[in-house]
Amino acid sequence: MRIQYQQPLIQPSYADRLHAPLPNFRDVMRLMWTGHYRGRVGDVDRIPVLRRGLAPVTAQDTAITWVGHATYLVRIGGAAVLTDPVWSSRIPGVPRRLTPPGVAFGELPPIDAVVISHNHYDHLDSPTVLRLPRSTPVLVPAGLGRWFRRRGFSEVVELDWWQSAEVAGLTFDFAPAQHWSRRGPRDTCRSLWGSWVISGPEHRVYHAGDTGYGPHFAAIAQRYPNIDVAMVPIGAYEPRWFMKPVHMDPEEAVQAVADLGAEHAATMHWGTFVLTREPVTEPLNRVRKAWREAGRDPERLWDLAIGESRALRS
Repeated sequence: MRIQYQQPLIQPSYADRLHAPLPNFRDVMRLMWTGHYRGRVGDVDRIPVLRRGLAPVTAQDTAITWVGHATYLVRIGGAAVLTDPVWSSRIPGVPRRLTPPGVAFGELPPIDAVVISHNHYDHLDSPTVLRLPRSTPVLVPAGLGRWFRRRGFSEVVELDWWQSAEVAGLTFDFAPAQHWSRRGPRDTCRSLWGSWVISGPEHRVYHAGDTGYGPHFAAIAQRYPNIDVAMVPIGAYEPRWFMKPVHMDPEEAVQAVADLGAEHAATMHWGTFVLTREPVTEPLNRVRKAWREAGRDPERLWDLAIGESRALRS
């Protein structure tokens, strides 16, 4: 397998990439004093789940399947790509998973590449990663490659923003996001964070990872026009004074899709883990309303059920 990429910039910290200061102790105390941190889960039975397996696709088609949270199976150009794979029922610091993975791990096709947006536990899940063959190509932000190499992965590509790699006949471009990274008490911003543009022979898709709303979406559109599907987060946004720098709300997600110039929007980052204060089904209701009020074609909003797939045909 031939992997082409540039060596990423080496630096001890990526804190200079932050768009806003990280919360301090006073912010955290204010959050605790102003109410509960986790959203209500009384309507968890309204989260749509559709586990019907994977329909076959041709090498000319592109299909995406929402597994849950930020995990998508992307089948494009005859290859299969996993984004931020999380199959665990629990992750550190978060209540048990609300809904099952949309696809059983054993039902996955052979995986040609894995992309990781950043190292937070709800996007980089060690038990899931260790279920993958160690020969699986993994594309990660700069500074995160060592984590995978120490676990035996042999094909690890680290990228800085605007760098690219070619794997399995696809081009992977690492693009900015408005977020941060930390996995332990002493590694804040020691690895980068970002989003992914995946280009195949027929289609181009975008995975936003975890991000606040910002000018980076327009910058991505300039470099990578004709995005067919943008997978964007719509949950984990309340309270806004605390979450706005790093998590979009549904209305901002709709605007981000417009900034990207994407034909379709696929929703994610809701209905799987209770991370923040909004009720668990509110993101879905709000994104549908915002999409409608923006005058967008309702057929181009892929508000998928967990386990549901949509396809672009050539």
